[in-house]
Amino acid sequence: MVWVCLLLGLSLLASALALSPRETPSRELKELNGLWSFRADQSADRNRGFAEAWYRRPLRETGPVIDMPVPASYNDITQDHKLRDFIGWVWYEKEVWMPRHWISPDAGMRVVLNVGSANYYSIVWVNGAEVAFHEGGHLPFEADITKVIQNSSTRQCRITIAVNNTLTPYTLPPGKIQYMTDTKRYPPGYFVQFTKFDFFNYAGIHRSVVLYTTPNVYIDDLTIITDFQKDIGIVNYNVSVQGSADFSLSLKLCDQTGLVVASAFDGPPIGQLRLNSPTLWWPYLMHENPGYCYSLEVYMKSKNGSIRYEDVYTLPVGIRTVQVTKTQFLINGKPFYFHGVNKHEDSDIRGKGLDWPMIIKDFNLLRWLGANSFRTSHYPYAEEIMDLCDKYGIVVIDECPGVGIKDPLSFGNKSLAHHLTVMEELVHRDKNRPSVVMWSVANEPASGLPQANHYFKRIISYTRTLDPTRPVTFVTDTNYDVDKAVQYTDVICVNSYFSWYHDPGQLEVIPFQLANQFDNWYNKYQKPIIQSEYGADTLAGLHSDPPVMFSEEYQQALMQEYFMIFDERRKDYLIGELIWNFADFMTLQSTERVNGNKKGIFTRQRQPKSSAFLLRDRYWKLANETKYIPLRHHAGGH
Repeated sequence: MVWVCLLLGLSLLASALALSPRETPSRELKELNGLWSFRADQSADRNRGFAEAWYRRPLRETGPVIDMPVPASYNDITQDHKLRDFIGWVWYEKEVWMPRHWISPDAGMRVVLNVGSANYYSIVWVNGAEVAFHEGGHLPFEADITKVIQNSSTRQCRITIAVNNTLTPYTLPPGKIQYMTDTKRYPPGYFVQFTKFDFFNYAGIHRSVVLYTTPNVYIDDLTIITDFQKDIGIVNYNVSVQGSADFSLSLKLCDQTGLVVASAFDGPPIGQLRLNSPTLWWPYLMHENPGYCYSLEVYMKSKNGSIRYEDVYTLPVGIRTVQVTKTQFLINGKPFYFHGVNKHEDSDIRGKGLDWPMIIKDFNLLRWLGANSFRTSHYPYAEEIMDLCDKYGIVVIDECPGVGIKDPLSFGNKSLAHHLTVMEELVHRDKNRPSVVMWSVANEPASGLPQANHYFKRIISYTRTLDPTRPVTFVTDTNYDVDKAVQYTDVICVNSYFSWYHDPGQLEVIPFQLANQFDNWYNKYQKPIIQSEYGADTLAGLHSDPPVMFSEEYQQALMQEYFMIFDERRKDYLIGELIWNFADFMTLQSTERVNGNKKGIFTRQRQPKSSAFLLRDRYWKLANETKYIPLRHHAGGH
């Protein structure tokens, strides 16, 4: 397609491997959230904006524009059904004033434009000059725009971002554009985008857009690996500095009262901090003080000729370890049982857009529920959400957007190269987070295909080289005897919907089928297992006794059948259960979905169904029981 081919010729890639923007004594930050000018390119080939170079002048001069909130998906903001289902390029623009000292050539600072997430392709211009291109949604990217704004004749800065939600067999997630050529049924040029995932393909600028500054010599990267031995806490660090090879570093680690508990002065970029009697980072409900984080401050000073530079970067640090045995998942050497949920970034009107009230509501519901964990199904979540997981002690299985990988075309070298890049971006973004205990490289791929063997062997081994401190998995719904990829994982994550998609309505088959599922997987691979999805669609307020499908009673009855086998197998090798789903969410329109997927234990508006109370009772009981799980001794372990 024209708008896909156009992307392939671009060479200016944005940096996606940068530290998260933070305000510090040496760094300023300016949020650009709010109303942006917006225009969808409705031309037949979606190429009009490029042909007419809309980025070279104010967007309002190119034709009609509307106000569009950022961050938000654009799909549900207007009354235009064409925009709700739009596929192709949309254009955003924001005009902002730059502080005078930001654009002075003598200021000795960089100005960086950071986009938290835009789905799925993005091209960025500043004052008509192209500064960045990024492929892939759900992860941040940025560009140094210092020279562009310094060369501008005005302090006003015009930022233009073109975003395209087209999916191909080679993107993550994959998709396919199909032209409908039957002229008796479809108008000329009519096309549809097909996907193999069950959530709405929301698009737009989904997370914050910010400008921030650093000195010209600055802290570029920071990697933290923690450990403890007896009563000594260990914080291994690796600091990267850009702009000069002549610099010195000092670090100090403070507890939550501000007391300095470890420090290093004028030390090397790679080193270790040690502290006595550390307070460890523990999961929610596993300790009376969960989510404890220290504050690490890194101070860099450098001299370049007569100019002195200083940079400060701060980072929360949780001291904890992760280990996997044949039958258990250990956090700080103690068995941990995942009793949690799968989620989506999804809510009314704003779609996948970052929304603080909804985020806080969700965390309040998670803790009310007694959930200690969730999987970021099926893409990386906003950094603001991850920050709260660190703070509250909510354990995270961090999943990339590898969902819907079904077509053999999506297992080739082109897809593999992009998948590796996405994992690199994800690991770099979340590598220092104590809440992240495992990486998930995909959800429900066609892992029975022969080519899945090489593909996932490569993805999983590369992820381990990026981060050897965490286990790696993917989530399978393939039968144990044909799956080609689970052999490479550290933990087996299995999705199954007995008595829903399989044997619908037949609740009595669940114990037999679920027990066989677990035993077959464990006997073959001798690895711990998480039931990573199970559930049933439920219409809030629909009741039936005896239970029938879609009623609240059926959802509860199905869950209770699963619970019975969970309780049997967690005595041996089952290390977790994650309900599908935390809340109802939007999907594509189809005859199988009535205004979205209804498997939530909460409605999309976060009101509880009967199943929420059932699950709450179970999770609080599990929290009390699993505090005292004995450690099982095995040879080896991750």
